[in-house]
Amino acid sequence: MRAAVLGSPIGHSLSPCLHRAAYRAMGLDGWSYEAIECDEARLPEVIGGMGPEWAGLSLTMPLKRAVLPLLDTVAPLAVEVGGANTVIFREGARHGENTDVYGITQALAEAGVHPASALVLGGGATAASALGALRALGLGAATLAVRDPARAGETAQVAERLGVALRVETFDKLDALLDVDLVISTLPGEAGDRFAPLLAGVPALFDVVYAPWPTRAASTVEAAGGRVVSGFAMLLHQAVKQVELMTGRTDVPVEDMRAAGEAELRRRAG
Repeated sequence: MRAAVLGSPIGHSLSPCLHRAAYRAMGLDGWSYEAIECDEARLPEVIGGMGPEWAGLSLTMPLKRAVLPLLDTVAPLAVEVGGANTVIFREGARHGENTDVYGITQALAEAGVHPASALVLGGGATAASALGALRALGLGAATLAVRDPARAGETAQVAERLGVALRVETFDKLDALLDVDLVISTLPGEAGDRFAPLLAGVPALFDVVYAPWPTRAASTVEAAGGRVVSGFAMLLHQAVKQVELMTGRTDVPVEDMRAAGEAELRRRAG
């Protein structure tokens, strides 16, 4: 059986390392997992050319929303958050799932973070999944900080579908928004580092970045005594759920996957 991660750019993806570690530990000798460079324009062609030997796909940016029209069925959660990061091939049909929400909730639970209030930085697909995770944790309201509220329309619609009351503010008001239990930064790369001085006093930070790690924001929060959760924990746990969905097995070796991913990150850091 074959599986792969699709996205653009895809060379940095840790997914092959994580999934292959799971296959080894589970004795799935006939399974393979690769990385395929694929943008939105190529997605229909790539998915359309996959035959019965394909078990599933992991999707990263910019494909999580673009894939939805190409699917035969979509899990309710993926519909609500407006994005599928997983495609499962079943009996000739394509089924979409969202395991990012699971990844975030598991990462927070593992770190002992149980927020009653939260602020999300950024308004893209990962922010939408973050809102799904906050709802799963019992929060009925959240604040979203973005550069331009006009570009947060899709995420606001996600909040409405989820039943989460959303307050949308701009980054220049950030210092007045930090009286929360948890800040979730969905900002890419080093984009969140400029906010590091403001974040020093927050009780907990979940930063979706995992390399390079720690980010300046994470270091600042940790130095001030706050709890910090890396994007690697989210990546790990969403991959665990993907392996379950693709293989139909529940004995997924979380610690083997964690060890493989951490080793690969150390190798890359050199």
